Amino acid sequence: MSQTFYRKGFLALAVASALGVSSFVQADVKIGVAGPMTGPSASFGEQYMKGAQAAADAINAAGGINGEKIELVKGDDACEPKQAVAVANRLVDQDKVIGVVGHFCSSNTIPASEVYDEAGIITITPGSTNPKVTERGLNGMFRMCGRDDQQGIVAGDYIVDVLKGKKVAVLHDKDTYGQGLADATKAQLEKRGVKPVLYEGLTRGEKDFSAVVTKIRGAGADVVYFGGLHPEAGPLVRQLREQGLKDVVFMSDDGIVTDELVTTAGGAQYVDGVYMTFGADPRLLPDSKAVVDQFRKSGYEPEGYTLYAYASLQALAAAFNGAKSNKGEDAAKWLKAHPVKTVMGEKTWDSKGDLKVSDYVVYQWDKEGKYHQLEKQK
Repeated sequence: MSQTFYRKGFLALAVASALGVSSFVQADVKIGVAGPMTGPSASFGEQYMKGAQAAADAINAAGGINGEKIELVKGDDACEPKQAVAVANRLVDQDKVIGVVGHFCSSNTIPASEVYDEAGIITITPGSTNPKVTERGLNGMFRMCGRDDQQGIVAGDYIVDVLKGKKVAVLHDKDTYGQGLADATKAQLEKRGVKPVLYEGLTRGEKDFSAVVTKIRGAGADVVYFGGLHPEAGPLVRQLREQGLKDVVFMSDDGIVTDELVTTAGGAQYVDGVYMTFGADPRLLPDSKAVVDQFRKSGYEPEGYTLYAYASLQALAAAFNGAKSNKGEDAAKWLKAHPVKTVMGEKTWDSKGDLKVSDYVVYQWDKEGKYHQLEKQK
């Protein structure tokens, strides 16, 4: 796939136009791509790498970063915080990266970003949504996604306004991301006058949810909201269906935006009808058409966070080129003052490193095991 992207001159010209770089490449600069490359959430790491590599190929063909070719360095944190810190230290001390696309799990991004900040490394996370990621005053921390307090509002309102939920069970995986999002959704539900009938934490890696299903049944829940990732969401929704709660609506978050949900659930029949929140599908944007077409020609569907990672690398390249410097501090300062054209449209950031515009919407899975963006409710 890498060579396919490298050869596409029209993509190179588009990137060159957006970034204002020359076509002469003479050396290498290293960019880290950090996330769960192994473990239960490895599908998200694959999305990161596919997107970042495609972007690197196109940017390199258009001139690279300040005349230097981008070399990606993979960092596998397996969604484990201690491993994330080790990865961050290696990327900084051994690999000498000038920027990082990552991490994925908020519980990893938060401690790893402390390492990058101390080293003056600019970082953009394609998928970490916990508010704390950008609330700690780190100058070089950015997101290419929204925040849980934005996503939770959309989920809570949808449950009340569209699903007409009266008895809502709110579950989470006890992780920074999952619990944070569950709490944000719970807060919005309560603001709308719906007090959850059950608030329960699960354990990552757990597969038998019989006890919590019994509690859901006992509470008479008509909607179950789960804050977490697909390795737990899949078995949970399957056991709800197998144990007779077929009419209970199941809703989750952007932690299940992968076809691996079907695998962990044991089949498309179990995910049929599941709702989730995620950013507006970037594959439908005019800005992404050429890149999406090339992915599909190569046999890969750029689902989930693939284009988020692509756009993150575009933003890093634009910042370094715009600042005419490979220093993270200079790039961060430039990025907070300038818009960037990406495959996800034009993006701008505030002083915290958050996107100025967030676009969370609701999706639904179908009987074929595919998810589709639903029209916004008026």
